[in-house]
Amino acid sequence: MKVWDYVWRGHDPTSVAVMTEDGAAVTGLAIAAASLVAVKTTGNAIYDPIGSIIVGNLLGMVAIFLIQRNRHALIGRAIDDHDMERVLEFLKSDPVVDALYDCKSEVIGPGFFRFKAEIDFNGVVVVQNYLERTGRDEWAKRFRDAAKSGDDSALLKAMASYGEDVVEALGSEVDRLECEIQKIVPGIRHVDIEAHNPEALSVSLGKEK
Repeated sequence: MKVWDYVWRGHDPTSVAVMTEDGAAVTGLAIAAASLVAVKTTGNAIYDPIGSIIVGNLLGMVAIFLIQRNRHALIGRAIDDHDMERVLEFLKSDPVVDALYDCKSEVIGPGFFRFKAEIDFNGVVVVQNYLERTGRDEWAKRFRDAAKSGDDSALLKAMASYGEDVVEALGSEVDRLECEIQKIVPGIRHVDIEAHNPEALSVSLGKEK
């Protein structure tokens, strides 16, 4: 990151304050020296108050800039747009993701972020990935054997075991997405991915009515 970009978008307000204050001090000294040289050279004392006014305005602008930077740090800032776009592009391109909802980010420290998103998962892809890892033929055999036995409890047991494994497979997909997000933006220390459930929202809205 360039120095100018760091001053404008750096996540450590203390470092930015030191850089801008020291920069203003050095610039102020240069302006004061130039005004004194102008007075000495021309013999016109007007350059002295002009230099003082310029230095005062410079310090005032630096103070206003730091107030704005610190205000954003106090009320919470989002991750840089470029990094946010990289994360969202990755999620949108992943086969297990159907749609994204309520994506948010927050700076929690100098260079550290939190990212949160609700994802509508593609259940078909999640199941296909799981069956490719575990073997679809094995599950097909277990279901056929349970159905042929005529024992409802055996079939229910097979279905319950399958459902539990699919839920764990969804958890594995969430873990994979979280790891990939942290690789894309290493500063993201906390990733909160939730499964989006539009039916739950419609039910809650119905109760409110």
